[in-house]
Amino acid sequence: MNTKRTLLKSVAAAALATLAIGAAHAADITGAGATFPFPIYAKWAEAYKKETGVGLNYQSIGSSGGLRQIRAKTVAFGASDAPVSGADLDKDAMVQFPAIIGGTVPVFNLDGFKPGELRVTGPVLAEMFMGTISKWNDPKIAALNPGKTLPDQTITVVHRADGSGTTFNFTDYLSAVSKPWADSVGKGAAVKWPAPTSVGGKGNEGVAANVNRVKGALGYVEYAYTKKNNMPFLQLQNADGKYVSPDDKTFAAAAAGVDWFSVPGMGVSMVNAKGADSWPISTASFILMYKEPQDKAQSAEVLKFFDWSFKNGKQMAADLDYVPLPDSLTNQIRSKVWSQIAK
Repeated sequence: MNTKRTLLKSVAAAALATLAIGAAHAADITGAGATFPFPIYAKWAEAYKKETGVGLNYQSIGSSGGLRQIRAKTVAFGASDAPVSGADLDKDAMVQFPAIIGGTVPVFNLDGFKPGELRVTGPVLAEMFMGTISKWNDPKIAALNPGKTLPDQTITVVHRADGSGTTFNFTDYLSAVSKPWADSVGKGAAVKWPAPTSVGGKGNEGVAANVNRVKGALGYVEYAYTKKNNMPFLQLQNADGKYVSPDDKTFAAAAAGVDWFSVPGMGVSMVNAKGADSWPISTASFILMYKEPQDKAQSAEVLKFFDWSFKNGKQMAADLDYVPLPDSLTNQIRSKVWSQIAK
């Protein structure tokens, strides 16, 4: 665990250097979007530049920002954790494919509790984010955690201030497990957060920082940020009624039964997946590219980068507790998706 935390810190430092270097070279790849996969894209970019000399200038600005950038044609690829619908892909003449799988994790700040030591069900978690459960010692939380001494502490909800695929994934889950949430808030890259105590943070980084700063805080971040900041997380009850913790194994369990080509653009939701070991807020992060790119050379470099990463980056992904795509799926992506992009 310590080794992985150290690796995450080095990834963050290396990423800044890699992206700064990448920005200085005209041949380097440009991309923008989701903060969720930033740690692994940065790690892949560092290794890829050492081997090929080609860098990656990736702006970690959130999924909504990534969609704006690719639609404005200012980058060679956009990245989003909220999949774009088949109709919108057709309208924009773009393709979409998953690049990595990970998980969104509810994190909190209470003295004396270790990661995974407290557990909640999906409906209780929804009530906490709605504000109908406003104290950590609420009887509904206490009933799920017998023997734990919970403080009379106000729950401060921390959410994304920017349009976010992580928010889409998280609210997709809350909508699936809580009818009150689905009816009153719903799902989206940005929603109106109902809890009176709600405060925003920009990016996964901003949410993690605010949760760490505010006693009693409750937020949600991608798992790599949980580990990098050594944050306590809540165990969740999954669709099979089992309490599970987030890690690469429980993310992989959620992805095991996915039929990726069952919807246009491969935009399959994995929330509340069946399986005793499945983490219920697992997700893929997606890449968006034009079928007829303005700069075909840049587009070709993007495909070379992801081709190399799919082949050589599996262990790097596992080290950061992401789940790499299986070879059978990446082969299908090459033949069914990349083949639509003009060379």
